[in-house]
Amino acid sequence: MRPLLLRPPLGCLDTVFGSFRASRNKLVTQAAVVPLLYYFRKTMHYQTEERGRPHSPDYRIYFKTSDGKYISPFHDISLIAETEQENYVPAKKPKKNDSEVLFNMVVEIPRWSNAKMEIATKEPLNPIKQDVKKGKLRYVANIFPHKGYIWNYGAIPQTWEDPNHMDAETKCCGDNDPIDVCEIGTQVCSPGQVIQVKVLGILAMIDEGEMDWKVIAINVKDPDAKKLNSIEDVRKSRPGHLEATVDWFRKYKVPDGKPENQFGFNGQFKDKDFAVEIIMSTHEHWRALLQKKTNSAGIACKNISCCESPSKCSAEEAKEVVESAPAFDSAHVACPELGKWHFV
Repeated sequence: MRPLLLRPPLGCLDTVFGSFRASRNKLVTQAAVVPLLYYFRKTMHYQTEERGRPHSPDYRIYFKTSDGKYISPFHDISLIAETEQENYVPAKKPKKNDSEVLFNMVVEIPRWSNAKMEIATKEPLNPIKQDVKKGKLRYVANIFPHKGYIWNYGAIPQTWEDPNHMDAETKCCGDNDPIDVCEIGTQVCSPGQVIQVKVLGILAMIDEGEMDWKVIAINVKDPDAKKLNSIEDVRKSRPGHLEATVDWFRKYKVPDGKPENQFGFNGQFKDKDFAVEIIMSTHEHWRALLQKKTNSAGIACKNISCCESPSKCSAEEAKEVVESAPAFDSAHVACPELGKWHFV
């Protein structure tokens, strides 16, 4: 496996980790072994812009940089969350106990909410939208004793679960989406918020025959982040949380008439090293996607920063995409009744 290189967040396709070589026995997750060949830039801050009417099929949340350039949260936000340094001072070599590799997470769905919001992978610039099934906006049911989503839910950018790739362990192919994240911190996030997370473990969910990994992570700024460093820490300090997570994912589609979801590894969570390896393999699949080295499966790859991508566009072209969407309409739209419990 090549050395891991940490570079600016809006660089070319080869800006993060070089070419990853999957090896579950040799994976290195600590930044202490990373040659610090580049200056760290200050953490990039992102803004969002709403378009359309909330709780309607045309509602979208677009992303832009602090200087107003529209971007894709799928392709232009970096995989790795970089250490914040003032005045572009070269980062010091991290201590062994302060060497966690952090990942960016794009929050799609706040904890306790029901609207199934997601990155629109097949639309230019990949805004967040509410999923639609059979012409109706999608809301997840309340499976007793839970209310909506039981964590902040979202995705890690610059990853892709390739539907052309079969996982060696589960024999299932990817679900054609960025890899999902369950952020288990104490704070409720907002749709479109970009946070930096520490990976703790991963769950191998199989959704209607497709591989649908669920990364378990915590916001690095959360009060509990320092004491949660592994999946076993979660198990010990939060009795029942992991079991509730498996139960939620197993049953959440049952009220819609779907069968229970299945899991690889007998529904057991794998550790953080395994999780980081899976994340990095999906990053390699994303790289191939943007370089058109694989079947795109309908994914929209328009971006403003990936210089090796044939789909790279100008800031002006990105602006035109957003301006073509309906203007934001703040008129109130009644949500469906979401107070009902489902006993499954």
